[in-house]
Amino acid sequence: MGDTNRKEFISTLPKNIFAGFVVSLIALPLGLGLALASEAPPISGIIAAIVGGTIVALIGGSKVTITGPGNGLVVVLLGAITTLANGDLQQGFLLTLAAIICAGILMILIGLLRFGHLSDFFPSSAIQGMLAAIGIGIFAKQFHVMLAHHTVAGDTLSLITQIPFSVFSLFSSDYQHLTFAALIGVGSLLIMVFYGKIRNKYLQLIPAPMWIVVLTVGLSYYYEFFTTKTYPIAPELLVKVPEKIFSGLPTPDFSMLLDAKFIGVVLTITLISSIESLLSIKAVDKLDPEKRRSNVNRDLFALGLASVVSGFLGGLNVVTVIARSSVNVNNGGTNRSANFFHALFLVLFLVLFQGQLNRIPLTALAAILVFTGYKLAAPANLIKVSKIGTEQLVIFGATVIATITTNLITGILVGIITAILVHIVLNKSIAFFTRNLFKPNVLMYKEISTGTYLVSVKNFSSFLNFNKLRHNLDTIPENSDAIIDFQLCDFVDFTVQENLHNYQESFQRKKGSFEITGLDIHGTASSHPMAVRKLLSFSRKIGTDTNLTKRQEDLKQIAIDFDWKYDPTKKENNPELQDFVFFRTKEIHYQYNTIFDAPSGFKISDIMFSEGEFITRKVIKITCLFVPIITSIPKFKLNKEDLLTVLYKFAGYHDIAIEGHPDFSKRFFLLGEDPREIQHFFTDELVLFFESNPYYRIESTGKTLLIMHKERLASVKEIKELLDYGKRLGDIINTKILVQN
Repeated sequence: MGDTNRKEFISTLPKNIFAGFVVSLIALPLGLGLALASEAPPISGIIAAIVGGTIVALIGGSKVTITGPGNGLVVVLLGAITTLANGDLQQGFLLTLAAIICAGILMILIGLLRFGHLSDFFPSSAIQGMLAAIGIGIFAKQFHVMLAHHTVAGDTLSLITQIPFSVFSLFSSDYQHLTFAALIGVGSLLIMVFYGKIRNKYLQLIPAPMWIVVLTVGLSYYYEFFTTKTYPIAPELLVKVPEKIFSGLPTPDFSMLLDAKFIGVVLTITLISSIESLLSIKAVDKLDPEKRRSNVNRDLFALGLASVVSGFLGGLNVVTVIARSSVNVNNGGTNRSANFFHALFLVLFLVLFQGQLNRIPLTALAAILVFTGYKLAAPANLIKVSKIGTEQLVIFGATVIATITTNLITGILVGIITAILVHIVLNKSIAFFTRNLFKPNVLMYKEISTGTYLVSVKNFSSFLNFNKLRHNLDTIPENSDAIIDFQLCDFVDFTVQENLHNYQESFQRKKGSFEITGLDIHGTASSHPMAVRKLLSFSRKIGTDTNLTKRQEDLKQIAIDFDWKYDPTKKENNPELQDFVFFRTKEIHYQYNTIFDAPSGFKISDIMFSEGEFITRKVIKITCLFVPIITSIPKFKLNKEDLLTVLYKFAGYHDIAIEGHPDFSKRFFLLGEDPREIQHFFTDELVLFFESNPYYRIESTGKTLLIMHKERLASVKEIKELLDYGKRLGDIINTKILVQN
């Protein structure tokens, strides 16, 4: 590590310690819950998180990912333990530990052989179907546990059909002793559902899963110390953590090493672990504020090694997880040390709070997983796939049905075969499909005069041969210009377009250009921008809704009053927003309801974005004002001083003080890269303006000010106030600049 890197590492250490602590608050209940859902000892999930956080932090190839037990493996491990058990779940767990170790060795080989790109050979809709099926499996099993029926067993379909029995049995006198535990489960589920809708920054310092742990453990102490009643939850419905955690570790059983059933389990764990990790790494790379790309092969090697170690210590296999990784990024994690500190805090929790862990009801942990399963299999995912095209819905549905009725390996194979058949049907020619499937169909060259990379794709482009296109695209520097031309290509599937969209985002972050041309001559089956496209055009369905709501009519009137323009339509491509730090770790869905003045560049818009991923994913709508500045000013962020900014200071962010204005420094939190330039810019007049007006959150890119108030849509009145504030602030700054010049 060079001197510069060492200094940077030390300077960001407080941020990564803080991020690791917040992640550990989610990892603790999830680790316990995922292990219990797999019929494994609860401590095995925590062991996987600790081992993964330590090993992957040391040798992994990604910067801000968090590792531990994964949601996608719950169904796999549950099936493995019950399949290999032969009536003895403890023996099944020991055999599964051996399978985890073998799967880890295979992942090491995949990483060493640089096979990380194999994920490109799976159609996107089939992967979505597999994840939905996993979600259904988690939901079906954990719903019964959430209602205190932890002994209900069977395959996914039978578990679904038994849900009404579990619900109605709670009203029977025979099950009254389970009512309190079931209420704890339902209450925990309500916390998971409504937590994201509460926009209180202090409340959200603690993640929803940890709130559930704190409240349920606190309830047990309430019964112990403040009432004469016995705690109404039976011991078998509480978490059981062994007294001697770090001794008496289970010994993996390799007695079935050559058994076909055991080999099938190993291959399934390897496949799902690799897919879940690769998908997660790809998603988290988009969230990285520094826009770094992970070395997926090195990460797979590290994950495999961590799984081997975890298996020998009695832990589950280790994968990269989206939800905890996104929490890490959103809380300031900048490098792999955050993953290590998350593991370290988990060790401290086990050592210091072992007794409290044994007070957590299984129904509460099950509720967390019920919510997780629902998020994976939510109807919104089905609707999203159907909007892409009917053929994607067929692939998705076939994968879901096959996975639920058989197993994950069969399910993903059915999805691949269905995608191939769909492509043959759409092209109406088996000969065309087979003739072009394995041909070199990509030509790339670099223009000497402009330095632009031109990539021409011919004949046929699908998930089956995307690797050829990917190989060429990976050689293009992301800060350069690239044009991908499909005018000679007869067929382009959804998976290819989705992957190209990821390249566009990656190039955009590195200030490069990635343009796709030639698709305007292709027909589509739907109006979705990434629908399957082919030269043999099929009808394109385009639907628009021009009805304006009352609020939109009022916004239109505001535009008329200012002699500006109003555009209610959704704008999905908003690269200018990435110039602002506030939006860099967020996924922008679209910008709409825009009031703007084209000559000056003044603009106010509603923006819909999401932050976090998976169970931590929250969709937020906010109103933002953009104020243009006639020349460059310092880059800075200005917030109201409060408890959250105090935590920022602890994490290493320094407030810039303005000389002669101690009251301003107490009331406002000012950040920026060049303190001296910022102090010179904040004149008495500007400080007085901020002190005598309502608080707004402000960020400067040097050319534009971003001004926000609440993390919600502003009312019409608030929009008028925001416009007035922004115009007066812009006038002060621009007048000041003109005077100086």
